[in-house]
Amino acid sequence: MRQAWRVADVRSAEQALLTTLPAGTLMQRAAAGLARRCALLLADGGGVYGARVLLLVGSGDNGGDALFAGAALARRGAAVAALPLNPDRTHAAGLAALRSAGGVIVRDLPACADLVVDGIVGIGATGGLRAPAAALVARLGEPRARDGRRPPIVAADVPSGVEVDTGALPGAAVTADVTVTFCCLKPALVVGPAAARAGQVDLVDIGLQPVLRGDPALRVPDAADVAAWWPRPGPDAEKYNRGVVGVATGSATYPGAAVLSVGGALAGPTGLVRYAGGADEQVLRSHPSVVAARRVSDAGKVQAWVCGSGLGTDEPARKELRTVLAAPVPVVLDADALTLLVDGSHAVDLRRDAPLVLTPHDREFTRLAGQAPGPDRVASALRLAAWINAVVLLKGHHTVIASPTGEAWANPTGSPALASAGTGDVLAGLLGSLLAAGLSAERAAVAAAYVHGLAGRCAAVDGPATAADVTRALRPVLADLLGPGQ
Repeated sequence: MRQAWRVADVRSAEQALLTTLPAGTLMQRAAAGLARRCALLLADGGGVYGARVLLLVGSGDNGGDALFAGAALARRGAAVAALPLNPDRTHAAGLAALRSAGGVIVRDLPACADLVVDGIVGIGATGGLRAPAAALVARLGEPRARDGRRPPIVAADVPSGVEVDTGALPGAAVTADVTVTFCCLKPALVVGPAAARAGQVDLVDIGLQPVLRGDPALRVPDAADVAAWWPRPGPDAEKYNRGVVGVATGSATYPGAAVLSVGGALAGPTGLVRYAGGADEQVLRSHPSVVAARRVSDAGKVQAWVCGSGLGTDEPARKELRTVLAAPVPVVLDADALTLLVDGSHAVDLRRDAPLVLTPHDREFTRLAGQAPGPDRVASALRLAAWINAVVLLKGHHTVIASPTGEAWANPTGSPALASAGTGDVLAGLLGSLLAAGLSAERAAVAAAYVHGLAGRCAAVDGPATAADVTRALRPVLADLLGPGQ
């Protein structure tokens, strides 16, 4: 599991460590890691020797990192040029090191470059790039590499111009192909629109990890985490002790929602799926192993409920939602169930002891919270989770999972392929299956989002993917994650 830390926490750790190290040690470590990654990129395009490297140099320590990295590349034979954005405030020691290694200073973008290093601003900056830097970044398509293409851009620590603690884009910002981040992940690298600007993220250890204190801003699961959490049947397993999930979704008007949510539930770890709703005939045709009934009250005993997708928003749908919420088991609410929560004509009581998970997209979140998620999606999700006392899975390219106890997760496997009708139904079903199998609400939401994201990527390999494609991709993705036969 990886963790992303706020700027204040990183700064505090830096100050604690700086008192124990010779001056400049942390910058030298960061620059060495940055130069190493740049060298690997240049090796793919013909090697470091003779390669043309452009450094975009701001006035802070981020510029110093870039300059010392450039000096290291120049000593290996690269032709390194630095473009200072504020020549009078350029990092003096870094500039001297670059010149000593044979680097040169330029005043404008050169016509040719094989690699560009973004050292304009680092984690201490706020707001988007100012006018001179923004104008320069807008022209980064002008230099050409040896093969005639745009040179790759490597950001030092974070892409310049992103809002580091939130992942927002308050203005102009660099779009990097690779970000070499120092010490730890930062929120902007894993959540919000800024994460898409980071490209591939490489983490360089500069010795701060042991002195980071407090709680991280975000946790980021990896495959090993999800595989370790995933419920597996034991030697005494049978369909009931593996968990039974109830799915109250779909209707005669929207039978597809039922078919998709049940498909997601069947791919999960539970041994039995019970369906309750008006699309029972269509569900049974697609999934004959399901036990179906028309109403939640007739469905039988379950260990968790999924409710909402395609349910409708009329009074019969509201009655089914109330019956689901009255059950003393974990519940996932999605789509129409979320609309029913904020329809003031007949109140739905959310006070319950069993866990509750809400899975809104941005428009549904706005109706639930009374305002849009805004630039700080993590803080917004945490506020809603605390207010409703539920786990909130805020869907998006970088889905955020927030718990009412204040923990937040960023899903690293999102895909634009999942921005299509019905994929959320599949996610809700899979999440409910994990809850019924005994996983906690937080881990079930994180694991479901992770696997669902992988399935979206898998389904889109050969072209645009539908929700049915994502459902079919769940099993091979889980086989790769967990091993065959799990």
